[in-house]
Amino acid sequence: MIEFKGVHYPKSVILHAVFFYLRYAVSYRDLEEIMAERGVKVDHATLNRWVVKFAPLIAVQAQARKRSTATSWRMDETYIKVKGRWTYLYRAVDRDGQTLDFMLSERRYLAAARRFFKRAIAANGVPERVVIDKSGANLAGLQSMNTILKFTGRGRMIEIREVKYLNNILEQDHRFIKRITRPMMGFKAFHSAAATIAGIETAHMIRKGQIAVNGATACQIFAELAG
Repeated sequence: MIEFKGVHYPKSVILHAVFFYLRYAVSYRDLEEIMAERGVKVDHATLNRWVVKFAPLIAVQAQARKRSTATSWRMDETYIKVKGRWTYLYRAVDRDGQTLDFMLSERRYLAAARRFFKRAIAANGVPERVVIDKSGANLAGLQSMNTILKFTGRGRMIEIREVKYLNNILEQDHRFIKRITRPMMGFKAFHSAAATIAGIETAHMIRKGQIAVNGATACQIFAELAG
């Protein structure tokens, strides 16, 4: 259960505001106005603190409770602007478009790719195959994982496929993330970008039905993850 002690608003108000920001393409000032119209006076800076604090905690719960995914993966990066510079959002979905994992990195290189694959495998198990584009760093990252699997005897080797058109489902999935982040006009700090994106990805997973609670709305599922 996520701790809400010390906040000056009801838990339900905080979770509603955080979910709304992560699910819909609005700025903090837009959300401040929306909340005021509903009788809740809260400034945009407070809304930002709520998102940065609670979104990554709820994302952890979402990863633990998401439905099982397929063993055929699609992996690629998209771009997110932080402090006026482009950073790299590593993302992976399965063959059905279900979110596997995501990771924001300041650089696009072998170490980042390897770190992402380690994280994704830890959360989802070893895949049968992974489809990537022609990125040398991603290829090297997967080859590194295969080396680890071979010498530790932890499981089967991963089939690596470099077929761009097979990643179309992931390219389409990127668009939702970009649509939500566009009104944010870039992030001012890397940690707040990573926290916010974790929340956006969680809201997207709920939208795709990866975390089901019988009869619950998307916002109710989000609140359920907070405990």
